[in-house]
Amino acid sequence: MFFIMIIILSITYTDSYANSAHSAIVMDVKTGRILYSKNISAKKPMASTTKIMTALLALEYGDLEAFVKVDKNAVGVEGSSIYLKYDEEVKLKDLVYGLMLRSGNDSAAAIAYHISGSIEEFSNLMNKRAKEIGANNTNFKNPHGLHHKDHYTTAYDLALITRQALLNEDFNKIVRTKRWISEREGYNTFYNKNKTLNQFKGGDGVKTGYTRAAGRCLVTSATRNGMQIISVVLNDPNWFNDCYFLMEEAFREYSPEKVITRNNDIKSFRINNGKVERSYMIAKEDIVIPVKEEEKDKIYIVFECNETYEAPVRKGQKLGKAKIYIGDRLIGTTELFAKENIEKRKLIDIIKNFFSK
Repeated sequence: MFFIMIIILSITYTDSYANSAHSAIVMDVKTGRILYSKNISAKKPMASTTKIMTALLALEYGDLEAFVKVDKNAVGVEGSSIYLKYDEEVKLKDLVYGLMLRSGNDSAAAIAYHISGSIEEFSNLMNKRAKEIGANNTNFKNPHGLHHKDHYTTAYDLALITRQALLNEDFNKIVRTKRWISEREGYNTFYNKNKTLNQFKGGDGVKTGYTRAAGRCLVTSATRNGMQIISVVLNDPNWFNDCYFLMEEAFREYSPEKVITRNNDIKSFRINNGKVERSYMIAKEDIVIPVKEEEKDKIYIVFECNETYEAPVRKGQKLGKAKIYIGDRLIGTTELFAKENIEKRKLIDIIKNFFSK
């Protein structure tokens, strides 16, 4: 994925976005653009929404088809459970589905022991990954979200983590699943607890969370017309309705605008000593940004690249970047690549060309 958000946009609150959440945010997945924010930097416990990071690390560090031998310390973890047994062998895939659909705390622990060998080491890995994502006001002490005074995040950080997870195709597929039948014996059918899939048009999941200390925490996502957004609410007694309302308002106020089409000619460049004198750069993905109606005529692209390159140039060679702006606000950046192979001219061709002139 080449398109990244690199600026936080401030949003003016309106009564139409009123909600009961202590913290809330709406973010576009593709660009990371913030479409709504409320108290997004306040550090708060996040209960089982913690498992978004746990699932992401399972996908990044594990093999979904590998069998996991359940550690004794992953058995009987308090709270939501998929009823793992000591020394039971379960596919990592089934553990991740049990984690995200049924919110299994034992599944979270089993994943942690499998990936890192201990809860403490897995928590360190979670924190390392959080910093890489830019979630600098987050601290994990466990993989499941059971209360710990030093286990916290912010609405903004949790949106960043969720965005990174949703850019993973396997994660996207898992959280959209309504029912999963695992290969294990016994308790093997997991139904998704997240009502977003059934109640909201275009709903993608993502994760519910509740503890007495954290209150009701919810991360939802929905996709309409090629635009996927995230809504996060922390400590919100009206969690589902508020997330639905925030997303509905975002879809009403913003629409997807395709500014770059993948594999289309985007920027021309000259080639020194090449068999052709000019070629084009392309992007490897569509770039779609969320815009308000009044912003559409303010979109422009700035290219950071050379005008001339020396042959040979290889297809797929990275040549530069395109930066997308709305007015003076940088929305994101995508990398540009050579469209084709351009071979270097042979000396005899250069001599012939010289004399022909």
